[in-house]
Amino acid sequence: MEALEKLKPLALLLLRGALAVVFIFHGYPKLFGNTRGTMQGFAHMGFPTYFAVIAGVLEFFGGCLLAVGLFTRVAGLLLAGEMVVALWRVHGMFTNPMAVGNYEFPMMMAASAFAIACLGAGAISMDHVIFGSRGGWKAPRKAKGRD
Repeated sequence: MEALEKLKPLALLLLRGALAVVFIFHGYPKLFGNTRGTMQGFAHMGFPTYFAVIAGVLEFFGGCLLAVGLFTRVAGLLLAGEMVVALWRVHGMFTNPMAVGNYEFPMMMAASAFAIACLGAGAISMDHVIFGSRGGWKAPRKAKGRD
């Protein structure tokens, strides 16, 4: 088990990389492809049309942040939130839970992004280079004897 613990930075890098590729792949066309068609699709699903741009920005730039491991926890949390909205409003996870085939992909994307938000980027990341081992997101400890 100790050998697997030593592979944790590599595992987080691979998870971040896989998520980044998928989110960038889905965000790019929303921003730089057929944006008008995407906006119409969002309107058809009951969303305001500008949500297509918001989703594109979150997916493309959030994926880029995951790829380099910068502000990873924030990006992971935002992407997980977006996927929960997709599960709820688009894929019917809560209205038809037996239709797993309709929501299995966004569910895995949400769970993976949430895991990254909780675990952080790992040692092979810009977060580690900039913020060190503390990840830049932990609250400072109180000095002993002070309240």
